[in-house]
Amino acid sequence: MGEGAATIVIVDDAPEVRLLVKTRLRMSGRLRVVGEAGDGVEAVALAREHEPSLMLLDVSLPGMDGFETLPRVHEVSPGTRVVLFSGFEEHGLAEKAAQLGAAAFIEKSTPVDALVKSLSALATGADETAPDAEDVEPPGPSSPTPASADQRVLDEHLERFREVFEEAAIGMATMTLTGRLVRGNRALASLVQRPAGDLVGLFYGELTDGQESLVSAALEDIRRRSPEVVQLEHGVARAADDRRVRATLAPVRDSAGRPLYVFLQVQDVTAETAAVEELRKSEERFRLLVEAVEDYAIFMLDPTGHIVSWNSGAQRSKGYTADEIIGQHFRVFYPPEVQERRHPEHELARALREGHYGEEGWRIRKDGSRFWANVLITAVFNDAGEHIGFSKVTRDNSERNRLEQEREEAVRALESANAELASLNARLRESASEQSQFLAVTAHELRTPIGVLGGSADMLAQHWDELTDEERTDLLGAMTSSTGRLRRLLADLLTASRIQASALDVRCEPVPVSAALAGAVATVKRADPDLEIDVDAPDDLSASADPDRLAQALDNLLSNALRHGSPPVHVTAQEDGDVVEIRVRDAGPGVAETMRPRLFERFATGQRTSGTGLGLFIVRELARAQGGDAFYEPASERAPAGAFVLRLPRAPVGPGPRTLLGEVD
Repeated sequence: MGEGAATIVIVDDAPEVRLLVKTRLRMSGRLRVVGEAGDGVEAVALAREHEPSLMLLDVSLPGMDGFETLPRVHEVSPGTRVVLFSGFEEHGLAEKAAQLGAAAFIEKSTPVDALVKSLSALATGADETAPDAEDVEPPGPSSPTPASADQRVLDEHLERFREVFEEAAIGMATMTLTGRLVRGNRALASLVQRPAGDLVGLFYGELTDGQESLVSAALEDIRRRSPEVVQLEHGVARAADDRRVRATLAPVRDSAGRPLYVFLQVQDVTAETAAVEELRKSEERFRLLVEAVEDYAIFMLDPTGHIVSWNSGAQRSKGYTADEIIGQHFRVFYPPEVQERRHPEHELARALREGHYGEEGWRIRKDGSRFWANVLITAVFNDAGEHIGFSKVTRDNSERNRLEQEREEAVRALESANAELASLNARLRESASEQSQFLAVTAHELRTPIGVLGGSADMLAQHWDELTDEERTDLLGAMTSSTGRLRRLLADLLTASRIQASALDVRCEPVPVSAALAGAVATVKRADPDLEIDVDAPDDLSASADPDRLAQALDNLLSNALRHGSPPVHVTAQEDGDVVEIRVRDAGPGVAETMRPRLFERFATGQRTSGTGLGLFIVRELARAQGGDAFYEPASERAPAGAFVLRLPRAPVGPGPRTLLGEVD
């Protein structure tokens, strides 16, 4: 390729995608690749350094996304034509790209040969639609190739994802790491009361009622700490009503654990907020009602305690008419045992000495029934300061006590209902979050390996002789890696689905542990014979297990150690009473303490790890289905390195010699 050929810079955070495109461009002889970058900052630096003819720019990039990078590239290199490249469907992205000054928008699902042709046409100004001789297929019958079959599988999965995404009852969207919307569904457009087409490229903070800084802080948190989810609650800008929504932001990561983009879920919580406020008002009205229905008996006593006045409230409360009670001593209202202690006289003495006296206690009505009363006695003096008697206010608290009990019961019922509602909401949010994460993880895990398989297969099939040995080795290695990734994903998803549906078929029988371990090690070493794995298990040790399920559990444990730990890997098996314990440990630092509580949960992955997060969850569930368990054993003085332990019931077998297995092939 001559020095005068048009130049191009490739910007994508997936190294395997850059490799595929770069290799095909070299083979085409049409464009010269002068640089490649994995984020927006590097892209701007390369544009300033090389001033390339073209730049192929991914939309979703860590740090600074394609929407922000594009105008900055034009600032430092005005002559560079920028082509936005995205794994997201078009849905308005092409129009947004054109508004930002992009030369074109191309989806990542485009075949690599068509991508190269389009880029070449943009560089030379040629007719994009005119096929080259090398692009024309000879006439005659043809049969589907493996690549086309892979493409059909990818299309089917993507179509299912699109249907779920578009028809979801809650608002969903994909965003760049800086908060710009790439695609939103109909429910989201309805919630924020805007046309779906207007959402593309819009900063999500602009849809809130002045909460832009809150959204920016949440996105910064995702970029720096990469939490599982971040939740925000806010109003909707320019909404015709007082709508409140709860937004859940979940980062979707690449194979290295780095966030690629953000999956957004938005739920209308207006009714929930209103219900909480109405509950508060209802409790306030209830309190006022209780206070308003209380009865008071108000009457006067002479200095010796004899009744000299009587009101209707007193008659209602105590049952005496004024004629019946006036002139009697007020001690008649007290139970006999209280009268014997001369407590009524004591009350008057206290009131006279201190100015007033109050208490609660049992009192007697005319019919002999008792009621619980709140009593306040106040000494009364005339203008000359002479003591002329006492005022006595008695409140019948029987009704209040009954209402208080009812209120307490009502509050307990409300608290129980609220707790149940909160539990249901939590389960719904958890289910929705798991569904969203499942869809995002599945789509992300499928897209790259299938794309690499298809592109690499086409390139190897059509251009084998043109490729260098290093390029063929790299492409075949990428295909092998992608195939293994798809197989693990399919096995994990199928087993997790059966566990969730309680449809897991387990048939236990005596299984020699040493043979099972040897088979598991041989399986993982097919991909890399140089793996360092040591196995120590007695030949006469057998477990009661399903052979296939045991093999799957062992494969997941070994793969976990090889993927996240450091070689060599040591596997030991021993009996502990009626239990067989299999330990898998590696030379790595072990599992962080903060990760251990959720290590065996579904979708649990570390911040910098890849995969679906189903491997260890499946190990534990398979162990429990076979009558055992699985757990992580931290490092201790007795065991300096942490280990994953698989426990299964022991099955008795005949005696045999103990064998130490080395690196099993």
